[in-house]
Amino acid sequence: MCEAGWTLSLVLIPLIGSATSSPFFSPAPPFPSQISTPSPLPINLPALSLSFPSPTFTGSSTESMTRAECNLKISPSILVVRFGDPAKANCSKPSTGFPMLGWVDTQGAPVPTMESFLVWSVDKMTEWTINLVCYATSDQGGDCSSNLPLIVYKPPKKVSIQFLNHTGPMFERHQYSLQCTVQDVAPVGNLIVTFYRGHTPLGQLRSNWTTEKTPVNESFTLIITPFKEDNGSQYWCEAKLELGPAGPQHPPVETSQNLTVMVLWNPEPIHPTKLHMKEEKHLDSELKTNQQPLGSGTTNSYRGCFLWFALLAHLIN
Repeated sequence: MCEAGWTLSLVLIPLIGSATSSPFFSPAPPFPSQISTPSPLPINLPALSLSFPSPTFTGSSTESMTRAECNLKISPSILVVRFGDPAKANCSKPSTGFPMLGWVDTQGAPVPTMESFLVWSVDKMTEWTINLVCYATSDQGGDCSSNLPLIVYKPPKKVSIQFLNHTGPMFERHQYSLQCTVQDVAPVGNLIVTFYRGHTPLGQLRSNWTTEKTPVNESFTLIITPFKEDNGSQYWCEAKLELGPAGPQHPPVETSQNLTVMVLWNPEPIHPTKLHMKEEKHLDSELKTNQQPLGSGTTNSYRGCFLWFALLAHLIN
C-alpha cells in the first residue's frame, strides 16, 4: 500500500507543477488506514487547432527579393473579356525552388498544384470586378505573387444624338449644344465619343468616370456654331470602346442616327449704286445680242433704234 501511495505522488507531481509555479512539497506517506482514493484535480489544457497556412502578400524587402527570384509568368498579361463570355489565363513558375502554385480570386480558385503551370478559367464571366492573383510558395519559406489586370466590357446598347433646348431651324453664327447619349456601356472610362458633321470629325470627348466598372448611361455635349454652308448638313456621333492591344481586333463601335439641320442666314444687302450698274450691264448685254450688221433689213433697224431709245430713257431717269 505504501508503494502505491508513493507511485501516486510521483504521478501528481508533474501535473501540479505544470499548473503552478510555486514549489511543491509532497506530504509523508500516510498509514494504510489513512489512504483514500484521491479526488480528481481540475486541469485546464489549451485547445489545439490545426490549420494550413494561406499565402500572405506583403510589401517587405524579403518578399520583393523572393518575387524577383520566382519570376511568375501570366498569359495573357492583361485579360480583356466581354461580359457573359468564357475566359481563361495561364500562370507558370520556375521548375525549381517553388513547389506549389495557385490562384486567388473572388469567384473560387482552382486547387493549387505542384506542377509548373496552372490555368484559371470560367465558362461565363458574370462579374464586373475580380481580383485575380497568381502565387507560388518557396521551399525556403515565404511566397511571391502577381496580379492579373482584368477588363470586363459591354458594348453600348444604344447611341442617340439631339440638340439641347432647341428644335427647328438654326441661325447662322449662333451657338447650339449638340448632345450624344450612350446607354448601357462598360467600362465607361474606356469610352471615346466622336462628333461628326458629314464625314468631318468635330471633336472627341471622354468620360470622367474612370473608376466605374459596371454599365452606365452617360451624355456628352459639344458646342457648335453653324454657318450658311452647313445648311442641309447631317450631324451624328460615334461611341467606341478603346480596350488596348489586349482587346478585340475590331473595337466595339456604335453610331447614332443622322440629324439633318436647316441653317437660316440674312442675305447680304445690295447698295443702290451697285444695283444701277447691274441693270446697265444687263441692258448693254441685251443690246449687243440683238444688234445685226448694216443692211440686214428694216425690221432689225427699227429694233436697234428702239433699244437705243430704251437705254437713253433709262439713263435720263
